[in-house]
Amino acid sequence: MAQQKKTAAAKTSDAKKLTITLRKSTIGFNRNQAQVVQGMGLRRIGHSVELPDTPATRGMILKVRHLVEVGE
Repeated sequence: MAQQKKTAAAKTSDAKKLTITLRKSTIGFNRNQAQVVQGMGLRRIGHSVELPDTPATRGMILKVRHLVEVGE
């Protein structure tokens, strides 16, 4: 059981990372979109975070694609 957890953690650390940058304010947009931006760890315009390239992350990016910029 412990071995499975270690390998899962190793896979996520080896996984490709995406750099997401907040380019527009969430003011004036749907509140759910602001919560997605906050959930991604973005705090202010111009702030960037690195997140793993997973289906969940891709779904979050898709929801707020008009507010963020994605780099490899």
